[in-house]
Amino acid sequence: MIRFRILFFSARMNVAKSGYRVFSANSTAACTELAKKITERLGVELGKSVVYQESNRETRVDVKESVRGQTIFIIQTIPRDVNTAIMELLVMAYALKTSCAKNIIGVIPYFPYSKQCKMRKRGSIVCKLLASMLAKAGNSLLLFLQSLFSSSLFLLPGLTHIITMDLHQKEIQGFFSFPVDNLRASPFLLQYIQEEVPDYRNAIIVAKSPSAAKRAQSYAERLRLGLAVMHGEAQCSESDMADGRHSPPCVRNTSGHPGLELPLMMAKEKPPITVVGDVGGRIAIIVDDIIDDVEDFVAAAEILKERGAYKIYIMATHGLLSADAPRLIEESAIDEVVVTNTVPHEVQKLQCPKIKTVDVSMILAEAIRRIHNGESMAYLFRNITVDD
Repeated sequence: MIRFRILFFSARMNVAKSGYRVFSANSTAACTELAKKITERLGVELGKSVVYQESNRETRVDVKESVRGQTIFIIQTIPRDVNTAIMELLVMAYALKTSCAKNIIGVIPYFPYSKQCKMRKRGSIVCKLLASMLAKAGNSLLLFLQSLFSSSLFLLPGLTHIITMDLHQKEIQGFFSFPVDNLRASPFLLQYIQEEVPDYRNAIIVAKSPSAAKRAQSYAERLRLGLAVMHGEAQCSESDMADGRHSPPCVRNTSGHPGLELPLMMAKEKPPITVVGDVGGRIAIIVDDIIDDVEDFVAAAEILKERGAYKIYIMATHGLLSADAPRLIEESAIDEVVVTNTVPHEVQKLQCPKIKTVDVSMILAEAIRRIHNGESMAYLFRNITVDD
């Protein structure tokens, strides 16, 4: 009877302690803005922690409150210093794990290294490496035992779940050994087009390359608009071709077995940029998932202008806008660049007033609420198809 009372009391204590907290793993103030908006929508306070870089650039994390037995959501937006942000996330997960957090769920709206998700020659699939690091964060002892016994018997998860948005390739979800909720920003961008683009019925959705055609087709079908696809690449001038960078390498004897003659694969040669579809007298809306180096977008805008488009919009989920992107956009034929706040870009907006932001904190907050309450996530994926 005494043992039953002890177990019952222990169960009540666990129920009382169970809850959830939301932390930000960023050390810069600009990167915590999204976390603050999410916690405001949830009606909770942002978890008390300090994340900072020491003088030797080592990352230090101090959790300032108890997280024992609680489900923790770590919101990590990725600034320009990608590797520091990743280290902050890993150290934060480890600190929470050693503080006896029950579950650790990463909210990573823009998943870094997502473009490095395919093997290229002698490269590596860095996105897979990062997925493994997140799964094992906070399990140093278990990893040590695994290395001793060459077995996955001792492997327990670090992060147990990830919420992200518009992965560069949906197949990236297969890199993880735990659930991944890949939310979509397209409903917010579609709403922006309907409400903020004047005369959007006279617009045409443009895919910057054939690889972006599925995404563009999804937008076109939902808005009941036409579709155009751009193909080819900008041709180099004679001055670019004369510096020797395009010269063929020295030929070495790399023949195989004397009696073996394999068919030679012909080299690809892309034609000059062409547009499949009529954009004359229309508003051209180029859609993509990431806008980083904008040279391709600027070149596409010039071609669309030549073909008769009188206004050009760029719609993308993640606005990395690296290097001289704000200046190039300001000087280009692009009229407006619309991105979400998955990545902080306030500095770029000050440099270029053409950059506009769409807030997606609503769907991220709802995802956190549903996961914590054990509710279905299907509501957040209404009318989402495989190609979206």
